Amino acid sequence: MSEPSTAVISPTSSRVVTETVNGSHKFVIQGYSLAKGMGVGKHIASDNFSVGGYQWAIYFYPDGKNPEDNSAYVSVFIALASEGTDVRALFELTLVDQGDQPKHKVHSHFDRSLESGPYTLKYRGSMWGYKRFFKRSMLEQSTYLKDDCLKINCTVGVVVSSVECPRLHPIRVPESDMGMHFGMLLENTEGSDIVFDVAGEKFPAHRLVLAARSPIFRSEFLDKLEEGKEDIVVTDVEPKVFKAMLHFIYKDALVEEADLASLSSSCESHIADLLIGKLLAAADKYGLGRLRQLCETSLCKGISVSTVGEILALADCHNATELKAVCLRFAAENLAAVMRSDGFEYLKEHCPSLQSELLKTVAGCEDDCSSAGGKSRSVWAQLSDGGDTNERRVRPRT
Repeated sequence: MSEPSTAVISPTSSRVVTETVNGSHKFVIQGYSLAKGMGVGKHIASDNFSVGGYQWAIYFYPDGKNPEDNSAYVSVFIALASEGTDVRALFELTLVDQGDQPKHKVHSHFDRSLESGPYTLKYRGSMWGYKRFFKRSMLEQSTYLKDDCLKINCTVGVVVSSVECPRLHPIRVPESDMGMHFGMLLENTEGSDIVFDVAGEKFPAHRLVLAARSPIFRSEFLDKLEEGKEDIVVTDVEPKVFKAMLHFIYKDALVEEADLASLSSSCESHIADLLIGKLLAAADKYGLGRLRQLCETSLCKGISVSTVGEILALADCHNATELKAVCLRFAAENLAAVMRSDGFEYLKEHCPSLQSELLKTVAGCEDDCSSAGGKSRSVWAQLSDGGDTNERRVRPRT
């Protein structure tokens, strides 16, 4: 009698790899002497930067963070600026020596063994750094300070773990070229079966493409149009805006940034008169949600003290909810300077109802400041001391 056979199952394997995702940020503090005297526990924050899927910021305390030190030291910290729980990371802070023979001041977790492992940040607002980073009297006599300027470099290494399993060699799939092919269809007008007349300029197009991309095109124009009928006359959009809208419909992208920039540098005085502003209005009118979001992203890059009023009014008028929220937050955090700008006068004249929404956002910022233990500067304090009138661009925290 033969013995029963036993199936042999090949062993499997996997490997867990723990490593750091690293990123760096350079923070330049111009006008150090003017920052002194802002008060113990008050800080200057860098722009947020992204590393390992989280937002980070550098906090510099010109009068120190610890009241017991009586402003004898400057303090420097790296803060988790986005939501996160138990984020483990390595850090490096470098104060740049700007002398001829530099000897940078470096505090680093990298390239050395750590007794207790990486530092853990428990929640948004958690910080790592030094209350006594440098004695202020020594700093002011050193080559770290040059032309009233300090330079701080920061590197963050977020600890991540991944499981690696044996797998076949991947087959690379190229990026989608659908937009390129549809763009050629638009440029060559091949197979076009409809023509739009915009202020005398003709735009051949394709019914099915327009119907698929815009419910408004389908209901207002295409469903009501009979075969062989004359051109469709469009009276509420300028030719350059209609052309940019067709560019998006066929290519799923904004027109080249150079086109937008050239119009932004023109003599037109209001943002609503620029191509990007008019394109946002057209996107809202014709139900092109993705185009509206692309316009919001582009306009968000131009937010400053002088422009936020007009951009906020534009966003409110054309249902750009995310852009509106960013503008309200920026205006609330820079309230004193914004209130003295021409853009605020524009806002009061054209959208007075937005002032109440701005005040609610200010109240929300105050609540955030209180819940964070007073780490952020009070927006009402800005009004009492005159605020910051510099034309600075700030990427609001989200």
